[in-house]
Amino acid sequence: MTSPRLAFLAAETEAARTARAALVARYGDAEPETAEAIVALGGDGFMLETQHRFLGRNRPIYGMNCGSVGFLMNEFRDQDLPERIARAQAAVLHPLRMNAETVRDGAAEALAINEVSLLREQRQAAKIRILVDGTVRLPEVICDGILISTPAGSTAYNLSAHGPIVPLGANLLPLTPISAFRPRRWRGALLPATSEVVFEVLEAEKRPVAAVADYTEVRDVLRVTVREDREVSLTMLFDPDHSLSERIIAEQFTV
Repeated sequence: MTSPRLAFLAAETEAARTARAALVARYGDAEPETAEAIVALGGDGFMLETQHRFLGRNRPIYGMNCGSVGFLMNEFRDQDLPERIARAQAAVLHPLRMNAETVRDGAAEALAINEVSLLREQRQAAKIRILVDGTVRLPEVICDGILISTPAGSTAYNLSAHGPIVPLGANLLPLTPISAFRPRRWRGALLPATSEVVFEVLEAEKRPVAAVADYTEVRDVLRVTVREDREVSLTMLFDPDHSLSERIIAEQFTV
């Protein structure tokens, strides 16, 4: 069997660079643009960077953990890598597309693989109106912020904000408040993946809010529109005994 052409990318850590050198010596190294698969060496942060770099470019990404948590990574082993990749299960993900309008008539667009979050910039809480598919669902929520995540991102910031974990394939997007003050008992919502969500910032000059799509930040936003972009996709590869779907399910039983 002919080995696939692999491109090895490493985070800026000694462990990742050392791992890359050993793998390149064993398997060679293709250019990312011509490789059949990208092998990302690092932690979840580096995986997110790699996903953004190759988003929509039809390059499957197989991660191996050289970092700390490694939720999105496979176990690091330098043996039998082509065979592992050949047996790997694919998870196809779609990002969220954020369109943000700012107080001073600026506009910005960005893609988020994990989540889009709105966060207060100063000491005063944010006031935000929420519309779903053109219908006002919450006239005003007073909070430190609010986020909407992808299923793959539901175990990240969304989970830390006490939002629900969403299995892959559920076609749902969790909408989660961050330290909501009013309405005090609102814990968020699960929305169909086809929803278009609009956040309108109230008293935007007095209570400035930033919008963040993964690591793209837009300051002083006035209105933010978020929807899943099904025309853009990325493929992640996971060992069969530790697929992303299984990890997301198992995370719900972690105590």
